[in-house]
Amino acid sequence: MKILRGANRNGVKGCVRAFVAAGVVCAVLTSDRIPALAAENNNTMLGAAGVGSVINTSLTAEEYLSIAEQSKGASWGYTNIGVANVESGNLNVRAVPSTDGKLMGKMPKNSVCEILDTQDGWAHVKSGEVEGYVSLDYLLAGPDGKRKAADLVHTVVIAETDGLNVRDEANTESAVMTQVLKGEELDFEEDMGEWIRISMDGEPAYVASQYVRVESKLDTAITMTELLYGQGVSDVRVDLVEYAKQFLGNPYVWGGTSLTKGADCSGFVLSIYKKYGVKLSHHAATQANEGTKISASELKPGDLVFYANSGGAINHVAIYIGSGQVIHASNPKSGIKISKYNYRTPKKCVRVLYD
Repeated sequence: MKILRGANRNGVKGCVRAFVAAGVVCAVLTSDRIPALAAENNNTMLGAAGVGSVINTSLTAEEYLSIAEQSKGASWGYTNIGVANVESGNLNVRAVPSTDGKLMGKMPKNSVCEILDTQDGWAHVKSGEVEGYVSLDYLLAGPDGKRKAADLVHTVVIAETDGLNVRDEANTESAVMTQVLKGEELDFEEDMGEWIRISMDGEPAYVASQYVRVESKLDTAITMTELLYGQGVSDVRVDLVEYAKQFLGNPYVWGGTSLTKGADCSGFVLSIYKKYGVKLSHHAATQANEGTKISASELKPGDLVFYANSGGAINHVAIYIGSGQVIHASNPKSGIKISKYNYRTPKKCVRVLYD
């Protein structure tokens, strides 16, 4: 190992002190003792501290110090943070450490959890309102988890009043683009003092600072309740909704139609429905006229919900998935996500599936 053979005793001590400062390991070791302890204990102590994978790699002292510095203090309220490391789809959270265990929820790609314990290739985790077991094969932990989380943490604006006005410009004379419910999270762009600039499904917009709060956030698991589509729904609607959910967390790309590499709102919708033989245009306003208009009370999973700008022109579309929720490609920061169907004021509801 490069650090053990190429660094002097003081260099290694300094490196380990950096890990101590970062809260990663709680013992000062010398270069003579690290190999012995690793061999005697099979890296148990270091692994428990989250640095086993680091010790087992060939890194320079400078690289170790860099990892420690990046990890220091970067916990965001988590003691032992883990990050869902899946290529696509979601990481299943189960009631017991077994692939046969009941599903308790799902962790979308890059969502985080608190690791409570590990055993036999499984981690006991808590993520948001979901607690259960996930496979360690798909979880980043230790310094790797902290560094990944540092890249994923983002700032959100949370509405603290019902009917929060979202305006086109940063003044009270400006047109209201839409209204959002209390507790709704909006994508932060800039703090302007009395006003906060946000991204409303990719469009710049403004909310008054006095009616919101701004905070840092990491995404967490989705409960099974949030994923339910309701009872008495046709098989094709159930299948369509479950298919759409596979792409949660995938990127938003303006003009895109790829469910994995990136799509915009209408591109996401047309690609989902294409699988079920429904041909739609790649334009939200046009899609709004390619089905039958229905009321919000008539919505079934698989129906479409459209939203408009302050001038009343439709500029966003989402798929209703049941339980008062939609799935949609929101914007470059959020990607494909689940929201309440009335997270902003719906303009029109349309049915394109006739079953």
